[in-house]
Amino acid sequence: MARVIVIGGGWAGCAAALTARKAGASVVLLERTDMLLGCGLAGGIMRNNGRFTAAEELIAMGGGELISITDEAAQHKNVSFPGHEHATLYSSMHVEPKVRGLLTEKGVQLNFCHRVVDVVTCGRRVESVVTADDVFFDADVFVETTGSAGPMGNCSRYGNGCGMCVLRCPAFGPRVSIAHKAGIKDDVGLRNNGSKGSFSGSCELNKDSLHPALLSELESLGSVILPVPGELVRPEMAGIKACRQYSLPAYIENLILLDTGGYAKMMSPFYPLEMLRRFPGLENATYAHSCGHANSVRFLSRAPRDNSLKVCGSANLFCAGEKSGFFVGHTEAMVTGSLAGLNAVKCANGHPLIEIPRDLVAGDLIAFEEEALRMPGGLKQRYTFSGGIYFERMCDHGLYTTATELIARRVRTVGMEGLYLKSNKAGTRTVKLE
Repeated sequence: MARVIVIGGGWAGCAAALTARKAGASVVLLERTDMLLGCGLAGGIMRNNGRFTAAEELIAMGGGELISITDEAAQHKNVSFPGHEHATLYSSMHVEPKVRGLLTEKGVQLNFCHRVVDVVTCGRRVESVVTADDVFFDADVFVETTGSAGPMGNCSRYGNGCGMCVLRCPAFGPRVSIAHKAGIKDDVGLRNNGSKGSFSGSCELNKDSLHPALLSELESLGSVILPVPGELVRPEMAGIKACRQYSLPAYIENLILLDTGGYAKMMSPFYPLEMLRRFPGLENATYAHSCGHANSVRFLSRAPRDNSLKVCGSANLFCAGEKSGFFVGHTEAMVTGSLAGLNAVKCANGHPLIEIPRDLVAGDLIAFEEEALRMPGGLKQRYTFSGGIYFERMCDHGLYTTATELIARRVRTVGMEGLYLKSNKAGTRTVKLE
């Protein structure tokens, strides 16, 4: 039986572990904290815009277990807010135990508080990874899903500290790039001004600190839009956000709140408390994490990879989530994680690796990001099914649809139906759409 180790327990790592296990591997997941989902614990926006198409593709390909969990844990469904339609908002309070239970049921060995800090290599192969307490874990193939933030010092070096610190680096230690430890140079994302990294585009407020009338409206509708008083409008804030799908004029002119269960997700960063409390209904508002001038820094570490998500320069290392591209979002993490986990098993068994055809949004996103990154300005872009340049591409190329039958037919036509349900077969037929 192939042995696969997944480093990192965010959405990408969970998806990779699940598909690798379903493909017949013995799977160990190493997570440095005491919980799964990483950035998935902050907010929970699914199925908005092109993420609906991607979610239904994943279901048709046999990898829909995690999508089902977020659907079941939804606080609100079919929510619309500026620039976004038919969103599902899952409760970040409820979803993690469900994912943990699923992986355990499927036989994935979960090792919490195991921070990987180094690797042992032999030529181009990773032989084992080493945790902070000096334990060695050997495997045939490894999948890195450590995210893109790098060590916690980056938050101060490139940002203003960490305002959405679900990563909890001070308690559990910083994330380490496995690809870098294996001698492979990572790509670093840039901002429009040429500085490194990106700021997260949102933060969270304690719901109990909202005015009761505002809280009632938020919990009833799922979203609330508060016009920004003229003297508080700051157009320059749009250019520094990682989440390009929210860098729209509506997010400068309005303060938008979403109900994600335990917190009110505020889709605008950098409101000092004194400024925030000038909004009606927010007179006593408090931030759930940190303060109004800080926010987390991301997209500092992306591994070079091919479209099978195998890391270039390594014989047996794969990557997914933000580690595999400047992707934004939970759905994007699940899509890349699922492919990386399956290909890890194929690699271990000496079978050809799979690339998802570009007729599907999953394959097109993975291929497009790799191409765009090498073009002028590519390091300054972020890629998501829900907005920015990639959602525009989906619309222009007719890839965006909410017609579930059409999505299932596309998947079937290119030979990807049930891909993640299958046992570890050597190859998969691919057929181009007419």
